[in-house]
Amino acid sequence: MSVTGTRGDERGVVSGFVTTEAGPTTEAQPAGAMDSTDVTARASAAPQAASLESVLSLRDATLGFADRPLWSGLDLDVHAGEFIAVLGANGSGKTSLLKVILGQQKLQSGSVDFGGEPVTRGNRRIGYIPQQKLADEGTPLRARDLVGLGVDGHRWGVPWPSKKRKQRIDELLDAVGAASYAKVPISTLSGGEQQRLRVGQALAGDPRLLLCDEPLLSLDLAHQRAVSELIDRHRRERQLGVLFVTHDVNPVLDLVDRVLYLAGGRFRIGTPDQVLRSEVLSELYGSPVDVIRTRGRIVVVGTSDAPGAHPDGSHAHHDEQHDPAHDAEATAPFALNSATSTGAVKRKWRSSDDGTEEP
Repeated sequence: MSVTGTRGDERGVVSGFVTTEAGPTTEAQPAGAMDSTDVTARASAAPQAASLESVLSLRDATLGFADRPLWSGLDLDVHAGEFIAVLGANGSGKTSLLKVILGQQKLQSGSVDFGGEPVTRGNRRIGYIPQQKLADEGTPLRARDLVGLGVDGHRWGVPWPSKKRKQRIDELLDAVGAASYAKVPISTLSGGEQQRLRVGQALAGDPRLLLCDEPLLSLDLAHQRAVSELIDRHRRERQLGVLFVTHDVNPVLDLVDRVLYLAGGRFRIGTPDQVLRSEVLSELYGSPVDVIRTRGRIVVVGTSDAPGAHPDGSHAHHDEQHDPAHDAEATAPFALNSATSTGAVKRKWRSSDDGTEEP
């Protein structure tokens, strides 16, 4: 059993419900209904793929806007090497959760700690991969320049060319399979190729936690798989905790250790088999929902907002509307987006990492 949401000596407490194991499936029971099977399972709460070390902890976390709660009483531990998919309806607070972890949004109550300390803005040990956004045509930036922003873009002024900087960028390009197009203008690259570069940016700070905000959006199936496997490989090699926000769990279904499902101001946490079930989602949404498994895919019928609701793999729009300022702040100054100053891009591009001036 792998349901986490610990508070004191409790586990599996999920918005007033406790998920317990009953044979091959799980049922939602009222809080306090923990049985001997659940207690025995406590020792194996963390997924096998993950270390017992917790890199991120939320305790009794509550967030909402005005009179609309997004979620409350959220207890979550993200372990080193663990891959957690964050799913949910539009407006359920998936992006807001990432903002909280990035130190951009304050909780109404509760706490969030990274590495045993309260979260702060600009922590380079937290990597961030945004949605795929094609660069504007004519953007004066090469692939290696974009990755270079992840190496020293957080420092003031133009980077000082050095062999060490060049070597670090080369290492990151090799790590994400982008060395072959290192000097190619990013505006000519495909969405999948650009997203590999953003993974390289996120790895530049040697993170312990990787936040992925719909990184597969607008990618074709082949690139969805390639980017997913790239993230998963580095998760395993580097023992990174991963929070992967997505509307469609199918591209990463075989990679996921646990699911955090947000809907209707409530949530459920557990393995995909425990959470992605008709009775669990029907209770969350307050209306009948059918979860159908076919050919290794999960299709949710009954709510257009549910992950996997589109059998062809298409995505509904993101839950909280993305604005350029948020993406710029979350990744700044690592990722190129519409909020990036063209002048700043030109200055960064003209001073290359090998000490030569570019036109």
